[in-house]
Amino acid sequence: MLSIELNEREKNILRYVIQQFILTAAPVGSSNITKKYNIGISPATVRNIMADLEDNGFINHPHTSAGRIPTDKGYRFYVDSLMNIEHLKNSDKKYIQQSLESDVIEKEEFFRIASKLLSSITKQLAYVSYPKFESAQLEKLQIVQLSPFRILVVMSIKQGLVKTITLELTTSAKESQIDRIQSLLNEKLVGLTFKEIRETFTERFKDVDDEQKPIIRLFVDSIDKIFKEFKTNDNILMTGAKNVIRQPEFEDPERFQSVIELIEDKDIIIHILEKSNDANGVFISIGKENQHQKLSDYSFISKEYKMGNISGTMGVVGPKRMDYSKIIAIVDYVAKLLSNVLRTEN
Repeated sequence: MLSIELNEREKNILRYVIQQFILTAAPVGSSNITKKYNIGISPATVRNIMADLEDNGFINHPHTSAGRIPTDKGYRFYVDSLMNIEHLKNSDKKYIQQSLESDVIEKEEFFRIASKLLSSITKQLAYVSYPKFESAQLEKLQIVQLSPFRILVVMSIKQGLVKTITLELTTSAKESQIDRIQSLLNEKLVGLTFKEIRETFTERFKDVDDEQKPIIRLFVDSIDKIFKEFKTNDNILMTGAKNVIRQPEFEDPERFQSVIELIEDKDIIIHILEKSNDANGVFISIGKENQHQKLSDYSFISKEYKMGNISGTMGVVGPKRMDYSKIIAIVDYVAKLLSNVLRTEN
């Protein structure tokens, strides 16, 4: 919570400064405020109020300009106390609905569609994380023999997704041996969550035949790799680089390079994801709140979506100068609609 209380005039001036800066990407002066908004006070009074806001850390005074720009603290106060969430136009809602309710064969395609939607509508860098598999229930397990010493394990979960992993055998295996182990694995594991499988696998398979032991031992040794989340970089879809780099902030080559690094290093996004997983509703992290140097110039807006008893996260990353009221509404709506679509598809 911010310890400083603002009076109504200060709140209004801060709101106008942020709204103008979001609109123009240029520092905002007192004359901008008095010309744009009918506030009934002189430019000199506005300048005094802006000076007080600057002293209290809500806006900054770039040395190359007489105008002011919002600070992280200013944006946070705006998001928490001044902003009204925009109501989406019916045309936008219809476009989102039609995009997500198209005939899709593979469920993974919904995530790709959602990511592209978020980016195209918000003009930011969008991401969708695949659902967390901790509570996923195994529906079927298949073993495909790729070579005498190599197998592909294919796991179908009840929520409709498929996960695969390749394992290397220490001894060659016959097809009949693979088939028997596949049947045994399905008999003992189908219906369990990935977490339950990891925790009880060794106990469930402690009395297998000698012929089955080498492959079962491979599963025991690889249990944390097989029945776990996707690897970090495989867990996130990111789209919209061409949209976000059109923002005025990225005319600076150094900042342009920063967004490229952000796209290439998805582990940075994972760090924010871990924070947003604990949020109720839409999660918003601004500038230095992100606790990662590469994200200090960015804001992060996300929302959890549901797929049965498992969930993932979706959202956007972009310059702090973003239209929060509109983007929050879009992220919230797309996440709710994706949850509905995935529920009806189960």
